[in-house]
Order: sequence, then C-alpha cells, then structure tokens
Amino acid sequence: MPKFNMNPKKNPMPAQDPLVRNKNFQEVTLGYSAETAIDEAKRCLNCKNQPCVTGCPVNIRIPEFIAFVAEGKFEEAYQVIHQSSSLPAVCGRVCPQETQCEGKCTRGIKGEPVGIGRLERFVADWHNANVTAAPERPVPNGHKVAVVGSGPAGLTCAGDLAKLGYEVTVFEALHLAGGVLVYGIPEFRLPKAIVAKEVENLKALGVKIETNMVVGRVFSIEELKEEYGFEAIFLGTGAGLPRFMGIPGENAKEVYSANEFLTRNNLMKAYREDSTTPILHAKRVAVVGGGNVAMDAARSAKRLGAETVYIVYRRGKEELPARREEVEHAEEEQIIFKLLTNPTEILTDEQDNVVGMKCVEMELGEPDASGRRRPVVKPNSEFTMDIDCVIMSLGTSPNPLLKQTTPGLETKKWGEIIADENGKTSLEGVYAGGDAVTGAATVILAMGAGKVAAKAIDEYLSGKKAE
Repeated sequence: MPKFNMNPKKNPMPAQDPLVRNKNFQEVTLGYSAETAIDEAKRCLNCKNQPCVTGCPVNIRIPEFIAFVAEGKFEEAYQVIHQSSSLPAVCGRVCPQETQCEGKCTRGIKGEPVGIGRLERFVADWHNANVTAAPERPVPNGHKVAVVGSGPAGLTCAGDLAKLGYEVTVFEALHLAGGVLVYGIPEFRLPKAIVAKEVENLKALGVKIETNMVVGRVFSIEELKEEYGFEAIFLGTGAGLPRFMGIPGENAKEVYSANEFLTRNNLMKAYREDSTTPILHAKRVAVVGGGNVAMDAARSAKRLGAETVYIVYRRGKEELPARREEVEHAEEEQIIFKLLTNPTEILTDEQDNVVGMKCVEMELGEPDASGRRRPVVKPNSEFTMDIDCVIMSLGTSPNPLLKQTTPGLETKKWGEIIADENGKTSLEGVYAGGDAVTGAATVILAMGAGKVAAKAIDEYLSGKKAE
C-alpha cells in the first residue's frame, strides 16, 4: 500500500442533495467514512516546516494528528487535537480552513490542499461516538477563575484553565451554554447535539456552567471578585447587538435583525412544528448583507418555506465576505444573489406590513480603507423588489451592558473591550477576548483569543501565588 496519496484533489465531502436539504434542517454535509478519512490523510506530506500549523489560531499539531489518522489510530489523533482545541467537532465544521491551515498547505500549491477540517471533524465525531470514558480530572490548584460568556472564546478559556487545575465557573446569560454556537449557527451547519457534547466534555474536566446569569444585572464584575472570590475573570461576551441601515420602513413588523431571526430559529427551535416560538414564514425574503450570517439567515428562510430568497449585497461576488463553501451551498439551494444592489427604503402598507423594498444599483469605484473597491450608486438605477420580509445582516457590536455596569473598563467607540495582545483589560485581573474585543469575527479566532487569555491568566495567578 503506498505511503502517500498523490491525488491532486481532496476526497469530496458527501452531502444531501441541494433540493432535498433546502427543505429540512438536517446537517448538509455527511462526513467522511473511516476509509475515506485514511485515504485523505495519506495526501499529507508531513512537511518538515509544517506551514499548516502556522495558519491555525490555536496551533493544533496538524501533521501529527493526520499521521495517526493515516494509520487508522483515530483516538490517538483525537488526543493530539484535544491538547490544543476544546471544540474539535465544532471547528471541523465551521472553521474557515481555506484561509487558515488549508490555505498554507503545501499540497495546495499544485492542487487542492489536504482536507484538514474534514479530518478534524471525522476524528472528533469518531471519538464522541466511540469513547465513553470521562477524561481524568486534573489535580485542583486551589485557584478560582470566572468566565463570562459561554461562546467559543469563553469555552476555550475555561477548558484550558480547567486542564491546569483551576476551579472554573462559566456564567452564561441565556438558558443554554454555547453562545453563538447555539443561537447563531443553524442546525444544518452545526447540529446542537455536537455543541452540547463539547460542553459536556468540558464539564467532565470540572468546569461549572451557570446559565440564566446576566453579569451586570445579577451581579457585577466587582462582586464576582470581592464577594465570590474569583481571582481572575475572562470576558467572552461576544457581539450580539445588531446594526441597522437607518432607512425608512426599517421598523416594520416583518423586518428582523439576522440575530433575532437566527436566535428564534436555532436556540428556540422555531422551525419545529411543535415549537411555541413565533417566526414569520414569509414567501419572498430579502437578506441584506453578504457574510456567513447572511448566508445562514437566507438558507434558514428557504427551509422555513420561503418561495424566493434574495441575498442583497452592495458589492460584487468576489467581495462577498462569506466563506466560499457557504456561498456555493446557498447557490445550490436556489438562493438568488442580487449583487451590486443597495436598499434605500422598505415599503409598507397601512397595516405596517412589508410589501416591497426600494433599491439602487451600485458599481465599484476606488478601493477604500479595507482594500476593497468602494461601492458607489449608479445614476438613475432605482428599482423595487417584491418582497414581504427583510432580514438585516449588517454586522454586530458588543452589548453595552458590561461597559455601563463596570467602572474603569475601557472600550472603543462601538463598545469593543480594549485588551492587549494577551487579553489584559484596563482592570486588574480582568481579561477579555473574542468578538467582545474584535467585533464580530470567526469561531476559531475567538477560540485563539480564549487560549491566549488562559495562558495569561495562568501566568498572572502563578505570579500572585509566588508573591
């Protein structure tokens, strides 16, 4: 049997038929078999300089875990990943590998890169299906740390600190742990049972999860330190405050933020027939925006029974910030892309129901500060779209509650917490990371920030112990 598989293309990922899956909320991609995973793993050349590792925000030892997969040693592969990542089944599904680890893969120079994300997903799923033994709890070191927010940054920070023996308590505002993983990402991209399993794995390490705890309302950051005895605090509260365009008609009944629409659907299970959560089952939906969240909202609306769903984006296809895979999946599922288009007014009837949306055509001018060509209005190009629902997916900002209730916590203009490269904030013993610091970004970057902060918190508390 050959040591390497020199096929220039990665093994395709099995998936539901597009015209079947756009009517259900089951996972779109079906995962590799053991045989396919081994075959794909053999495409890895085990490069000496390991460029893929430099592209991973949490520094997974990628060639090492892939080598185990190639030998059929799946649990050994999982243990390699688990040393660096607390959420491998999640990352294998939602990480933008094409711009990170796979973007630096040597095999990608003359063909397609190794399917690193697909292999990570396979290994994590194999472990969760076949290993029932609880991990051994580390010896407690006697120190308490609070983590505010149970999204990817908070869970990663909690997991890394728990492995070092810290007594970690995670405080989550909602009734389920997972943050954006449970309220933002649809079931068909990330099954919630996967998130629940990853959370259970952290609990097995000793992490405590307290839900329905709105820090800033139930108790303050200062009270966590002074009254509850937490020696350090990590703020991973995300960015859940939606932005709007400020155009006429935006307050109509059938206008959602993507955050609200996805939260009703994902966290509150509005797509189920027995759900008591109200959600509009519109027929003609316009989703304004071009990121991953916009794709999630559009594809969810289609599954809820919409006959026509548009992505309305003011730049062209090459400028779409969403992952290429998500754009392709949306196109396959018959989402219509209205590119170089910008809304100017949402039209309503006397009962405040949405009946259309005025738009203008755009064209791309000179590059702006982000390096992308700036969209400008094409003269005399106004037209009206026939729609009955609008979902605004224009980005999010951090919730201002922590800033309002935490004296001395320094933030930027839009509420992002100011933190240094180690996550240290303006307050003693308080660290922050993820979307709460950067604004809306990716799951893996939030995990990387949680990892960095955990290391810094350990060094901080170790220094205090030595004093």
